Amino acid sequence: MHIELRHLRTVKAIHEAGGLARAADVLNITQSALSHQLKGLEEQTGMELFVRRSKPLRLSAAGERFLRVADRVLPEIDALAAEFQTLRDGSAGRMHIAIECHACFDWLLPVLEQFRRAWPEVDVDIRPGLAFTAMDALEREAVDLVISSDPEDVDGITFAPLFDYSPVFVAAAGHPLAEKPFVGPEDFKGETLLTYPVDRSRLDVFTMLLEPHGVEPAAIRRVELTEMILLLVASGRGVSVLPDWVLREVKYHSDYVTRPITEAGLTRRMYAAMRTDDMAKPYMAHVVRLARSEAVKLQRA
Repeated sequence: MHIELRHLRTVKAIHEAGGLARAADVLNITQSALSHQLKGLEEQTGMELFVRRSKPLRLSAAGERFLRVADRVLPEIDALAAEFQTLRDGSAGRMHIAIECHACFDWLLPVLEQFRRAWPEVDVDIRPGLAFTAMDALEREAVDLVISSDPEDVDGITFAPLFDYSPVFVAAAGHPLAEKPFVGPEDFKGETLLTYPVDRSRLDVFTMLLEPHGVEPAAIRRVELTEMILLLVASGRGVSVLPDWVLREVKYHSDYVTRPITEAGLTRRMYAAMRTDDMAKPYMAHVVRLARSEAVKLQRA
């Protein structure tokens, strides 16, 4: 027996309409075509699905069983079709994110809150465990967006610029370096440097300042949380270099002093990396716009 979706819809429509003429109008076919379809279905099953002698048409026992299947299957098929439609028009999808920047949560979480309200059908998640292999994860589609300050030349991957930022030196207010208008690489030689627990290649203070000048701090202490880094700085346990958006409030606090890195200052750029084929998805373009606007708000604060 070969049952098709149109057979399920036929039986359901006849039952709900109470006759062939009305059901044919609902299904947008002629009454003769509907009658022929029903006859062919009954020949397949070997049983009558409707009691012809009743008006309106009444389901037989076999028809009742057929209708139960239709009531279970058709809503699932319709829901699947609606889901595929939202995927086609870009209103639904998946956006799993890997972050190579520990401090990025300060501006990313407000972005995602705005995004969630605008795109409720998009599955959003942050995958912190993939931060160290983010680009590999993006290529194999384990994630869909990578926040990074280190653009790479990778086929099929586009790095969309988000905003520029400055790495800034922060120390306790009474620190000797507070007397200087800016700090240079040599100033770190006798200091305990507080950093996030990531590879040096992901830390601006090493890639842009210390390693090019062959300077090593007296000690390095790795700390997971930004708040704990700042607490240790205020306690005189070390100094740190953090993005300017992290220090937007600290620079006005009496416990801290902030200074530019080098006289001219340092500038870095944050990017959203995504698969090039995904850039046409409306929600991917929207999250990039939201990230740019949120960063501007933070830097003006």
